[in-house]
Amino acid sequence: MSIAGNQRISAGEYAAFQGFLEQSCGIVLGIGKEYLVTSRLNNLIKENGYDSYASLLKALQGAAHLPIKAKVVDAMTTNETFWFRDIAHFKILTQAIYPEFAGKRMKLWSAACSTGQEPYSISMNIADFKAAHPADRFDTDIIATDISPTVLQEARQGFYCGLSASRGVDPVSVQKYFDSDGGCIQVKPDIKRRVSFREVNLTQSYSTLGKFDIIFCRNVLIYFSAEMKFDIVQRLAQSLNPEGYLFLGSTEAPPGLKDFFEMRSIAGGIVYQKKS
Repeated sequence: MSIAGNQRISAGEYAAFQGFLEQSCGIVLGIGKEYLVTSRLNNLIKENGYDSYASLLKALQGAAHLPIKAKVVDAMTTNETFWFRDIAHFKILTQAIYPEFAGKRMKLWSAACSTGQEPYSISMNIADFKAAHPADRFDTDIIATDISPTVLQEARQGFYCGLSASRGVDPVSVQKYFDSDGGCIQVKPDIKRRVSFREVNLTQSYSTLGKFDIIFCRNVLIYFSAEMKFDIVQRLAQSLNPEGYLFLGSTEAPPGLKDFFEMRSIAGGIVYQKKS
């Protein structure tokens, strides 16, 4: 058994949480991760008036307890992100992809965007490219999505402090694209204007988002089952325009990639282009 404060989670209760997470958001919680459940749900149990994991599970099984379901998913979702993560991907954009859209409109999706560093990094990258290539004018729409309403609220604010204000971003970019407030930074309006945020669960339909030229879905598929990974990859391909581009985490190779995408190596990084 694992202990959360004075609460215990039994093997059966842990299995029930595993089933709840996989059904509600596709996350597969492996064997021996009881500590993860107890560490992340301890405060939630206390703050919401439950006296045990059993009582929380009973609430999660009831259709009338949607708020608590959202809170549990929110607490259990990993939100690891930082500015300009995997810089090779940004080099691919500037060296190979942006020039294709000169005089056109480009639509980009940042899936599982967490607190917004990824889509804002892309917006800054676009601003840098446009400043360096004034003749290659193109319009851009960036849609950023996440399952967690809490992190989306932070992302929309575009205000960061501590490690989230410094990890991965250089002083030159801070000076150009942020307003400083003590040890915190605020994303400037011109960078925020390109990005719109929406709540989306990748295990459910996202056809209403429309078609995209570029999709970033990095370091999230690793949390899903093989079957769910294949399903998401297939639907990501369907969400791309012909010969559109998919960016994944550098160590990700989900099932179905070869069925729908051609791997391309550019500027020291990897991008997957939709098969025609």
